[in-house]
Order: sequence, then C-alpha cells, then structure tokens
Amino acid sequence: MNDLYVNIVMLGSTKKIWALLAFLGMMVSSLMALLLLPPILQDQSYHQFADSRALRGIPNVWNIISNLPFIAVGAVGLARWRDGAAAIAVFVGILLTGFGSAYYHWSPNDDTLFWDRLPMAIAFMAILAGAVEERVNAKAGIVLLWPLLAIGVFSLLLWRWSGDLRLFGWVQFFPCLALPLMFWLLPPKYTGTYYWIVAVGLYALAKALEHFDGVIYSTGHFVSGHTLKHLTAATACFAILRYFQTRRPI
Repeated sequence: MNDLYVNIVMLGSTKKIWALLAFLGMMVSSLMALLLLPPILQDQSYHQFADSRALRGIPNVWNIISNLPFIAVGAVGLARWRDGAAAIAVFVGILLTGFGSAYYHWSPNDDTLFWDRLPMAIAFMAILAGAVEERVNAKAGIVLLWPLLAIGVFSLLLWRWSGDLRLFGWVQFFPCLALPLMFWLLPPKYTGTYYWIVAVGLYALAKALEHFDGVIYSTGHFVSGHTLKHLTAATACFAILRYFQTRRPI
C-alpha cells in the first residue's frame, strides 16, 4: 500500500513537471513569435468614443462613471484577501484600473491611455501567475509572479518609448489562451473553476462590446458599447471576486 501511494505521488509530480515545462514552452515560443510580427501602432481613432456626453463639467461622463464597479471590486478584494502576493496584485490591478480608466476618459490620448492600461497589465499577469500557482506548481507560480509583472509593466514602457504594442498585446491575450487550457487540462486545487470560465467569457464579450461601440450607441443613443464594455469587464472582475469568496480546498 505504501509503495502504491509513493507511485501515485511520483506520477502526480511528473505530470506537474511536464505541465510546467509545457506552459513555459508555450509562453517563450509565443513571446518569440512576436518578433515575426510587424510593429503594432496605436490607432489614434481609438480615442474617438461614440458617447462623449458631458454632465456638470465632467466630460465623457458615462465612460468615467462606469469605472466605479472596478474600484468597488478591487477595494473589497483587498480588504479581504492579503494572504497571497498574486491575489493582492490581482485586486490592486482591478482597483487601479478603475482610477486609471477614469483618468484616461477624462482626456483620451496616448499619455493618459498608458495609465489606463498599466493596472490592467498588472491584473492580467497576476491572474496568470495565480493560475500557475494553483494548477501547475505552487512554487513556480510564486516565482513567476514577479517576472510576469515585470513583463506587464515593461510592455507599457516599451509602447511609450517605441510606439510598439506587440508585447502589450501578448500581455492582454496570452492569458486568454493559457487560462482555458489550464482549466481544461489540469485539476483544480480549489472549487469554483466555474467563476473563472464566466470571467473569461465576460471579458471576451467586453472586447466585442468595445469593438461595436458606435453601432451600439447609434441604437437609441442611450448607452455606448464602450460603457457596456466597462460594466461587463467589471462583472468579470466580480466573478473573480466571487471565486475567492466561495472557493474551498479540494
């Protein structure tokens, strides 16, 4: 019986090693693939949002106010979870996204957009490191957190210095590829995987709403796609908060 237990433990450890190597291989190869792409420049039409209504001296008011849920989710998360660096970074990123995005929408331009995207990059990379910690290897996730956060911050500095968004594109979309694979292929450490799947789906919906900003606003001129994007992305963050609130060790 003892031999069987040892064999099971060793088999599980071997699978985790291979999973970690596969993750690192996918991460490095995808980063290298960026070199094959032409530089991605910021489209200046991005700053022209469909809903530019002002209220009591506040420009683009609905795109500013719709960031309040980020601040609420981030504040609640930070008040409750401070026992892991990745979780802290996730909720710091969510909290600052609310402030950064509101600052950007007050005066949309490349300089203010930097402060909108910086906390988003922190949250994306922290979520990825947390998933590695929980699904692949705990020590590896803790160690990877800091290099991933550095990549996230550097991606925005690189854009500011060179105008090239390729690395930030990786920061934003690589987790959307890696996370579903980890959720599908690797066993969870905690209950509540459902909330992560909901969060990924909501984020994808948020990007679609952003793309159809003007189309949505032209239907009644009531609410824009970008405002709905904020609310939908904040709902995705709320799903992450619910994961931490309800998860139980398996």
